[in-house]
This record gives sequence, structure tokens and C-alpha cells, in this order.
Amino acid sequence: MSRSAMALADRLRRRIAAEGPLSVADVMAAALVDPEHGYYTTRDPFGAAGDFVTAPEISQTFGELIGLWAAVVWQGMGAPDPVSLVELGPGRGTLMADALRAARGVPAFRAALRVHLVEASPVLRRRQAEALRDAAPVGASPVWHDALDSLPDGPSIVIANEFFDALPIVQLVRDGRVWRERRVAVDPAGGGFVWTLTPGASPHAALLAPAIRDAAPDGALAEICPTGLSVARTLAERVARGGGAVLAIDYGHAPSGVGDTLQAVKGHRPVGVLDTLGEADLTAHVDFAALGRAVVQAGAAQHGPVTQGDFLRRLGIEARAEALCRNAAEHQRATIRSGCTRLIDPDEMGTLFKAVAWTPAAAPPPPGFERPDA
Repeated sequence: MSRSAMALADRLRRRIAAEGPLSVADVMAAALVDPEHGYYTTRDPFGAAGDFVTAPEISQTFGELIGLWAAVVWQGMGAPDPVSLVELGPGRGTLMADALRAARGVPAFRAALRVHLVEASPVLRRRQAEALRDAAPVGASPVWHDALDSLPDGPSIVIANEFFDALPIVQLVRDGRVWRERRVAVDPAGGGFVWTLTPGASPHAALLAPAIRDAAPDGALAEICPTGLSVARTLAERVARGGGAVLAIDYGHAPSGVGDTLQAVKGHRPVGVLDTLGEADLTAHVDFAALGRAVVQAGAAQHGPVTQGDFLRRLGIEARAEALCRNAAEHQRATIRSGCTRLIDPDEMGTLFKAVAWTPAAAPPPPGFERPDA
């Protein structure tokens, strides 16, 4: 265990001693974004040399198609000038750089957009600045934000790729007639972290889908993401008020369900959640139905979810990959085609990953979300 991880563990033990067992949400937040020892705040975890690879790192076609998707959405909005192009959790800046390159094909859109990045990690902000140094429109350098509340008002297009899966979750366990919260305690014998349950019913059960809250079997584990629901409401209110759209792509389930999906990944391999705090990525499957309920309650509409494979095929990923192959060397063609396959194949990312769009309630479905029989 690294010195930083040991310091984080000591900090969590002190909190538990003072406050009692901590919620999964509190532990996730500390492990991922602690200002001194958090996983995201102290390193660049992306790529083959890191702990995991995201879609923009697999193929440039992913970001290019999203850039063109944003341009078409902008045209459907009436081509407002200016318009905010926002990315939540931009990673290394690869997606935004590819999107802006593709946007050169729609000069009026590129001239109108203003780039805003919601990113708290100073390490990743530096990587994003490098990636976008020559990509942003002249006179419209990216602006960074710690949170959503500092984004400017007005029409906006928001991209959230693998953002919601890393937001802190609460875990609940059905115990007879009540839902008790799963929390993290310290093992008095060895000093390690262990799971425990709160003695009484959890008020978070009110956020569960009624079918799960009332009918799940004894012992079932359910997850809710209060932060994700809050972010979804905020974004929905934003597009309902100022116009625009939100595109969220992540792995998760379309209907709300039960099961423990919390996982830790280090060096591209699963590791113990409580054994590697601060040293591994922590994520949980996104409940798209729960997000959709929050969006509708906020006065907007959710389109989808559709699988990532279907979404990217509808946007033309296969044709784009073949166009790239025509001007590529033989070894590059193999890489381009394998990257495309990885993004859309049902046995790879094509089915587990899903896409949703949030728009004003009366807006038509954005590209990629049209009904097949329409």
C-alpha cells in the first residue's frame, strides 16, 4: 500500500472512530476525490499504462461522432450563438479534442461554441489543457469548473461519458420489512475495513423504485445514487430552462434492479473494494430508469436508453471507421477496425454501455434516439 493510501486509510479510521460507520457514499467520495489522497486528484488513471481505458481512448471515431452529434443538435436548437459545449469528467481531454476536430466540418457551430469542462482534479486539468491547446476555437479557450453551479446560463450541450458511474452510491439491504444501510466499519481485531449494517431503517429507501422497495426479497441489496439524481435534476432543469441537450453514456441497467455492482479496478483487473481505497477506481452500474424519473420530475424528457452499439451504429461509426481505413497503413487499419468492434460489439462494450439524452420536454428525439419505426 502506498504512503498516500495509508494516510487516507488513517483518515477514514479517525472519521469512523468519531462518527461511527461511514456510508458507502462517504467512503467512495474520500477514496476518489480527497484533495490530498484521492484516486482522481493524485494521478492520471487512463490508458494502457493506467488502470482502465475509456471509449475515447479506444477509437477517435467515438469523440468525432459525438462532436457531429452536438453540431446537429445545435442546428435543431435554432443555431444559438453562443452555445456552451460542456463535458463532465473530461478524462484526458481526448473526447473533447476529437469532437472539436470533427466540428470543423460545421464552421458556424465551431464559431458559436464555448467550451466548458467540469473537472476537479488538478492532474487531469493539466492533461486536458495539453490535449486542447490547439483544438479549441480561436478566442474561446476552455474554461474549467469545479462543479455545475458555476456554468454560465443559456443554451448548452452537455456530454457525460462514464461520469455517472463514479458518483458515490448508497447501498441498502432488505431485512424483513425494512431496508437497512450498508456501511463501512473498522474491524477491531485487525484494523481493516469491514461491512456492517445500520441498526434501523434507512430514509434512503424512499428513493428506491416502488417495485423494488415493496417487493424485493429478504436479503436483497439495492443501490441508489443521490448525487447522480441531483446532477440529473440540475442538468434537466438547465436544458428545460435554457434549451439544449444532455448526452450521457455509461454502463448500467435500463430498468431499476437489485444486486451489488460496486467494483474496484486497478491495473485493468478487479481488486477488493475495501482493500485498495485511494489506489483503485471505484464505480457502480448506473440506474438509467432512476435518472429518467429525476429528469421527468424536473420538467425535461429522457430519450433512451439505447445500447452504445445501436447508438454509434445509427451515427455511422462503421462508415467512419472504413473511411479512416482508406487512408491508413495496414497495421493502422487493423487497429481502427478492432477499436470500432470493441465499442459496438455486444460481447464488448456494445450492450453493457448505454446512452440516454435529456432535452426540453417538447423536443424531438436527438440523433441516435429516433424510434426504429419512425
